[in-house]
Amino acid sequence: MDFSTDFSNNIQHFKTTLHVEECFDVVYRVVEIGGRKGCLFFVDGMTKDEVLLKILPIFQAMKPEDMPQDAHGFSKRCIPYGEIGLVSKEADAVIQLLSGMTCLFIEGYDKCLTIDCRTYPARGVGEPEKDKVMRGSRDGFVETLIFNTALIRRRIRDPKLTMEIMTAGESSHTDIALCYMRGRLDEKLLSMIKSRISNLKVDALTMNQESLAECIYPHKWYNPFPKFKFSERPDTAAASILEGNIVILVDNSPAAMILPSSVFDIIEEADDYYFPPVTGTYLRLSRMGISVLTLILTPLWLVLLQNPEDIPIWLDFIRLSDAPHVPVFYQLLLLEFAIDGLRLAAINTPNMLTTPLSVIAGIVLGEYSVKSGWFNSETMLYMAFVTVANYSQASFELGYALKFMRILMLVLTALFNWYGFWLGLLLSVCAIIFNRTIAGKSYIYPLIPFHWREVKKRFFRGRLPHTEKNAG
Repeated sequence: MDFSTDFSNNIQHFKTTLHVEECFDVVYRVVEIGGRKGCLFFVDGMTKDEVLLKILPIFQAMKPEDMPQDAHGFSKRCIPYGEIGLVSKEADAVIQLLSGMTCLFIEGYDKCLTIDCRTYPARGVGEPEKDKVMRGSRDGFVETLIFNTALIRRRIRDPKLTMEIMTAGESSHTDIALCYMRGRLDEKLLSMIKSRISNLKVDALTMNQESLAECIYPHKWYNPFPKFKFSERPDTAAASILEGNIVILVDNSPAAMILPSSVFDIIEEADDYYFPPVTGTYLRLSRMGISVLTLILTPLWLVLLQNPEDIPIWLDFIRLSDAPHVPVFYQLLLLEFAIDGLRLAAINTPNMLTTPLSVIAGIVLGEYSVKSGWFNSETMLYMAFVTVANYSQASFELGYALKFMRILMLVLTALFNWYGFWLGLLLSVCAIIFNRTIAGKSYIYPLIPFHWREVKKRFFRGRLPHTEKNAG
């Protein structure tokens, strides 16, 4: 419904739509502005009171002859504030109000004036727990969208940097910011993403980025390898934008979604670029090698135990020192699930109890589980390595994808011996090769299709990507 010049009708409709009488946090105040009736609506806790306290005396001091003929003139001449808007539809004004805007109605005007003096409860931009670096900036994204865009703007002071705002969710009306550099990105990909977001038919983005990711790329859900890279670091997001990627920020989420993303993009970390090229190359290759080891170590050990005649002399120490009471396959499978249980318990454990419970868990599940006969010490050793090695890269999604592939390899190895091991390895490789980015390109580019110059960049840390681009 469009607003009219009937002040009482506008106010009554607005109060009914917002259920003002039932909602204690939706506040309205009737004021007099230049001899006319006025009414302010705002949400308590989302408005800067000091801004309203400065504007109200100006309204009270206005005289009838100072009042412009229309709302447009009033917004230009009578409100000494920077962010003022005009809304003619009630539905748009309701969304603006619930987003934190202050809505002003004035008798005789057929539009609602919106004053952007909103504020949100927010935590500090401290370093994210998961995306830590040994050297570099210590700030991180938070749950407030405008803070996150400012952190990127601070790093890229170029007019080509575009922050395009969109909304999704019929109930939530969640703000979504598309961040990209004009002239460096794939325009077709940008158009496709904007079209998919515009056509979303969802009630709310309850899980923020994950809800959005599943909506804009619903294909191949059965493939566990991640289609997007997530980062809580502004420097990583800024570097990705400079490389021609698109960064999607969702309000109420402290993580940026970077696309398109290949497996090499997901493996990369900020530490690769905060150290000299030699050190960065070592860190990158070490991370890649450890990721491969987490996939094949326990299945390879299992198949060698099943075929002791294939164990070379120099690897004779990998044999079990004690006869197992529980088959090794079941030991490995139990530990896979037990480790996830411990991880979930650690997340939900109060900080004051973390240390004592960690000691108890280490003693009980480590020493006593071996003495009781449930597990062999060698099984505990290899699974401990796999567990710790999973934290060598920051992507939770990639870590769980490798875990699922490792469990598949263990099952196939237990059933079909060497044939099962090679079949599981083949399926894991195929899951990576036949995966596709959201742009429809190869997940392992530049290996397929092969591009030697890009391969060197992916495996060996050279000059910073945006430095090379500018130098070229």
